[in-house]
Amino acid sequence: MLAVLAVLAVLAVIAVGMVRARGSRFAIGPRQRASACCGMKVLIIGGSGFLGTELLRKACAKRWDTAATFHSCLGDPTAAAWHQLDIRDPVRVEAVLTAVAPRAVIDVTSGGADWKVTADGSIHIAMATAKLGIRLVHVSSDAVFSGSRVYYDETCAPDPVTPYGAAKAAAETAVRLLCPDVAVARTSLIIGNGQSGHERLAHALIAGTREGVLFTDDVRCPVHVEDLAAALWELTRSDAAGLFHLAGPDALSRYDLGRRYRVTDPYRRFWLHLLGPPT
Repeated sequence: MLAVLAVLAVLAVIAVGMVRARGSRFAIGPRQRASACCGMKVLIIGGSGFLGTELLRKACAKRWDTAATFHSCLGDPTAAAWHQLDIRDPVRVEAVLTAVAPRAVIDVTSGGADWKVTADGSIHIAMATAKLGIRLVHVSSDAVFSGSRVYYDETCAPDPVTPYGAAKAAAETAVRLLCPDVAVARTSLIIGNGQSGHERLAHALIAGTREGVLFTDDVRCPVHVEDLAAALWELTRSDAAGLFHLAGPDALSRYDLGRRYRVTDPYRRFWLHLLGPPT
């Protein structure tokens, strides 16, 4: 059973720019705790990806009842009951959710700039969860913002400047209309254990095995995958709804972060901040 949960909250600072934080609190109330303490099956859509794998690892450690989907690459067969799923197919999405019958779904899929996956696929998931009465936690990105501001809180309107950001913003809007009780978690650059795409690129550049660049004007709030997964599980096992900014405490360019890998991995276990109250 989960104890009374409270996580450090920092108001309104997901970022593509310089960030400073103010403290507040986010806690699961009595009704939310009742839900969190109950056993529940959770389906992780995109379970074979970087974040999905960590979500499953934590669930296995606590012996939570989980299932997961994959598109083309099956994950650890011992971690969950796996279901092949192409979220571009709304009929298949509903069929999988009906067969699994979860209490909650965590959508961690990422199709990049592919609108049919990132936008339409998320809408298909939201439609199915709404129809079947399943709780939804939808993972989004700080790419919904242009970076023209210094601070971004949950009241800021999306103003994407990339196809990926536009697809994510469209998905957020549709998901919140279809599922009023959804928890939308905007995160930033996910790193950890040398396994993220950014870390692999940075280490390859340092080793001289790959050519490329790390940009100085792409500023993010790197978050360790273990911390992000822990926060997503807290959201999933609560009744919290609305927009949440889930990112690390420091704003760094990809170049600055890459330089730090030359010495050590300073972000190996910083605490994730659950940013701001639901809106």
